[in-house]
Amino acid sequence: MEDAIVRLLEERGSLTGAELREISAADGFALWKTCMLSRRIEARRVGRRYLRLDRKVEGYARLSPSILREFLTYTAVGLASDPAALELRAGKLASRIKEITAAKLRLARRLISEIGAQIVDSERVRERATGPRAEVGAEDRFCVLVAGDIVYEMAHEAPRPERSTGRMVRGSDLDLVVIMDDEAPEELVGKLDDAIYRQKYRYLINPSLREEIDYTIKPLARVREQARFGDINDMVPCKVLDEAALLYGSERLYHAAKALLEESQAPAKLAVMEREAIESRERAEKHLLDRDQDSLSGDELYLFYTSEESEEFD
Repeated sequence: MEDAIVRLLEERGSLTGAELREISAADGFALWKTCMLSRRIEARRVGRRYLRLDRKVEGYARLSPSILREFLTYTAVGLASDPAALELRAGKLASRIKEITAAKLRLARRLISEIGAQIVDSERVRERATGPRAEVGAEDRFCVLVAGDIVYEMAHEAPRPERSTGRMVRGSDLDLVVIMDDEAPEELVGKLDDAIYRQKYRYLINPSLREEIDYTIKPLARVREQARFGDINDMVPCKVLDEAALLYGSERLYHAAKALLEESQAPAKLAVMEREAIESRERAEKHLLDRDQDSLSGDELYLFYTSEESEEFD
């Protein structure tokens, strides 16, 4: 396989892992292993690795992207004898990932800004019709945060099936967290939920969009409970909130939510878990590269890519 890959790179120039797999039609693991072990081939990773929490992993901590996703989507492969070409291809790949991230962020901001403005305006109309304006307006009753690949500047467009419907979507989803003031009326919560859900459905089924929106709505009191970091059900939302950035709405609520994490030392605990995930990735890569066979099965598959990715990669 090594000779075949070298010939392809000589003919085509430096390629991404995904391009190399498509052209060669090689098994993903065998291709990755060959590129990692060859002295004639060099693989250049772009972007970064970051913590993901996974119930199926001992200690819950793993790194994202998975080994296979990292190789296919975030790695340039070239000849060791032509480092300039490899550097150029890696630079173009990094630029493209930033472009995709920026486009998805603009999409999320536009979507939420339109929803937020409509709801705030409707609440003002309702207040004028029912009496004096409340001391705290709708615009300060909620904030919307964005998390996931976008905040790490690691968004991609590789087609993948959406979990609940199986519809193919365009790469990274839009991870949104809506935090409500504890005194926010249920009517306002319902309006936000309905509005975001309608757009979620529209963006999923529209062939020209094919974007997945994943969102949750919670009061600040729920954030306070989860910040205790008691079990995996608390750890996951803490991790999401820790990485999240303000997209729209109340800065007061945003900073209050972040302060709750700091008070419970959740960021420090997550940092420990990330170090554990880094060590686990190093062990997994060493184990996989030391194998005699060029095929995987059983638990070893999960070292290479997650079960959530199995439908996409198989």
